[in-house]
Amino acid sequence: MKESFLFLADGFEEMEAISAIDILRRAGMSLKTVSITSALQVKGAHGITITADVIYDNTLFKDIDWLILPGGMPGATNLYEFAPLQGLLSSHHSKGGRIAAICAAPAVVLAQSGLLAGHHATCYPGFEGMLGEDIYEDRPVVVSKNIVTGNGPGNAMLWALNIVKCQFGEEVANRVAGDLLLFPKEFSETDLYFG
Repeated sequence: MKESFLFLADGFEEMEAISAIDILRRAGMSLKTVSITSALQVKGAHGITITADVIYDNTLFKDIDWLILPGGMPGATNLYEFAPLQGLLSSHHSKGGRIAAICAAPAVVLAQSGLLAGHHATCYPGFEGMLGEDIYEDRPVVVSKNIVTGNGPGNAMLWALNIVKCQFGEEVANRVAGDLLLFPKEFSETDLYFG
């Protein structure tokens, strides 16, 4: 069975990471949280510490489904500067693998790594210039081929639900959203929120 991995760096945005972990696991995704530090405990941008499932250096990445990047600062910068993750992202992307990033991560990690060429994406306001006019879309969530991006913590649940929709289909995404009482309508009626 394929596994998905969500990466945690010091300074990650807690709402984005926790929303994604919760929603993806509710949907039935096999998801591991990965610390890129030398410890399982990783401190977020607002002082909340999460214990990751595994440490990057001790993890065998095979049969990968999704690579998922929460934003936050300096979390996104720390993800970008972690060379092993850059190699994994590039390799996964070159095979058409699925990637999700939110907040600063689409710009700071994906755009700077050249992984958004030929895609559309969104990001946290103020980072649009790193994406470029031909890539940036001013939307809460953008789905572009194999990449799902979100613009910030307030839309983290919607971003995660779009990953669920890409993975399992609209019916499962609607079920999870309904269980959360997120909205009373189906995906097809919520164009404002979904790419």
